[in-house]
Amino acid sequence: MASLLTRQQPVHFIGIGGIGMSALALILAERGYRVSGSEPKRTPIVQRLIDKGIQVLDSQVASTIDHLIAAAASPPLVVVSTAIPESNPELVAARARGLSIWHRSDILAALIAEQPAIAVAGSHGKTTTSTVVTTLLAAAGEDPTAVIGGLVPCYGSNGHAGSGRYLVAEADESDGSLVKFQAELGVLTNLELDHTDHYSGLDDLVATLQRFASGCDRLLANQDDPILREQFRATAWWSVERCEGVDFAALPVRLDGDRTIADFYEGGALVGRITLPLPGLHNLSNVTGALAACRLAGVEFSRLQRGLEQLQAPGRRFDFRGDWQGRQIVDDYAHHPSEVSATLTMARLMVSSGRSPLPRQPQRLTVVFQPHRYSRTQEFLHQFAAALTVADLVLLAPVYSAGEAPIAEVSSHALAGSMRHLAPEQAVLVADSMDELTVLVQEHSRPDDLVLAMGAGDVNSLWKRLTDDSVSSPQPQHSPLAA
Repeated sequence: MASLLTRQQPVHFIGIGGIGMSALALILAERGYRVSGSEPKRTPIVQRLIDKGIQVLDSQVASTIDHLIAAAASPPLVVVSTAIPESNPELVAARARGLSIWHRSDILAALIAEQPAIAVAGSHGKTTTSTVVTTLLAAAGEDPTAVIGGLVPCYGSNGHAGSGRYLVAEADESDGSLVKFQAELGVLTNLELDHTDHYSGLDDLVATLQRFASGCDRLLANQDDPILREQFRATAWWSVERCEGVDFAALPVRLDGDRTIADFYEGGALVGRITLPLPGLHNLSNVTGALAACRLAGVEFSRLQRGLEQLQAPGRRFDFRGDWQGRQIVDDYAHHPSEVSATLTMARLMVSSGRSPLPRQPQRLTVVFQPHRYSRTQEFLHQFAAALTVADLVLLAPVYSAGEAPIAEVSSHALAGSMRHLAPEQAVLVADSMDELTVLVQEHSRPDDLVLAMGAGDVNSLWKRLTDDSVSSPQPQHSPLAA
């Protein structure tokens, strides 16, 4: 990165509060770069940036660019993400002044080019897997630099400028920009059609991930995923289904609601038994991939074992928020049918097995689900419906648009209709606003419920709404609860 940036050149992030943008801003600031940004929303992430000494403006206006130019000897580099529209006043002004404008992926690509990198990609599990890689390396004394799309518990942040040899990055496929990354080790967790607002179909997505894989010196992939198995040539494979014919495997011995016990293999030979404080077969696969990545990076298994005891899911991955009137409220980022299914299978196991990482044993599963994007809801309507029927009670929030225009007849009411068609006895209610959703939770959940709020939008505000007396609570208008 030294050949591309100098510490005399200021770096300004438009929309610095984004999960990917903020991580990059933190790392640059910790490495001595002059960093500023703009972000209208004051979130905990933004406050963390401010606490680090980064100037964050709460408005996005054209005059900011002129002030930045006047305040420094060198013209600033402006960084944007895909979420920043061309009409953004700061971006318009930066273009008019002829400033260099980089996508956030260009900054990450420059960081990756500076040191050996482990880049984790895939449709599901990449935040958890990259978080586990970071945690294991940190526990082994490697102090990796980390650029993750979620809060890494061992660092208390989504970005960390480590002093160690490795950089761990979550490689997001949503906009195709991960093809810029040339990592020492690429990791593929799985592959399934998503982001239909960007990709024309599965073949388009596969081709993009193949370009990413070809840019990596080595590739580690999950052999349990049929698309990866058929479409990619990996340097090494991992599995949680078999130990023969794969380089790394973890075969489950016991799956409980609060832990997973498995035997770990390398080259078909048993290395040792591992116990993970993370339930669910999907988490076992994520951890197996992370262990395999660390082993390929040359870290001894005995040094990695101590990190297994410290594992915690990243923020918004089955994140216990607290107890509200006897209900245990959990927040989760799942917003694709496969993610929803995996998370609900894990939650159901907590209810049925009598073992749970929660403070109290839950007796019933209430799911509060917010569909994310009209395009995704339209594409996977019936798959979402099938996944959600695992719950005892489903409360649906309005679709979170993420900036998309509405699509006719695509709504949470349509999703509820599909659920009732699949399971006529399914208990499901639909809210037309977040305030109404809060009332539905208050009226229809029960003490000893596990209330699981799922989605990538603002459904994570449920805990605050339940505990904030200032939040309005209008009387909901809804159909009677299904029998």
